[in-house]
Amino acid sequence: MDLEARRARRREALRAAGVELLGAAEGPSVSVRAVCSRAGLTERYFYENFADRDAFVREVYALVADRAQQALVFAVGRARRPSERARRAVHAFTDLVLDRPEYGRVLLSAPFGDSALGRIGTRTVPHFVALVEAQLPRETDAATRTLTATAVVGALTSLFTAFLDGDLPVDRARFTEHCVAVVAAAGRGEW
Repeated sequence: MDLEARRARRREALRAAGVELLGAAEGPSVSVRAVCSRAGLTERYFYENFADRDAFVREVYALVADRAQQALVFAVGRARRPSERARRAVHAFTDLVLDRPEYGRVLLSAPFGDSALGRIGTRTVPHFVALVEAQLPRETDAATRTLTATAVVGALTSLFTAFLDGDLPVDRARFTEHCVAVVAAAGRGEW
């Protein structure tokens, strides 16, 4: 393995450790030492890849947000009917954040628990709002579409956070169907 391949492999190991630590069930606990320990690397390799801890945390968050956005775009892009788009989008996001709960916690909880993220979560939300907004009926005025999409993203954020925290006494299938119903209702203009 050449130098660049080894460097890329170490960077990926550090980022994977960062996802685990930033998305820990007990809350974000990211330190350079903890990341290096989890990745099985020395601090030298951390600083070879990242300027500091905060830059690292922001990159880990951006990585997970990008994967979520890609999953949603891919799921919605293959659907033809609005109800099918709603179902595919919710299932894609549910699969991502419930199969990898650390992803869900990075996206939904870490911005409130790690000072390095500050307002990054609020800067990411518009991307998700735009995805929902694009699925709403075009005959609705632009302001109403934006308001509805923002409300849907807020509702889903609360639902997913509560489900990941174990605060909703329902199984995954019922949870998913409820989220589909929320998105589908918005798509039909019932919000």
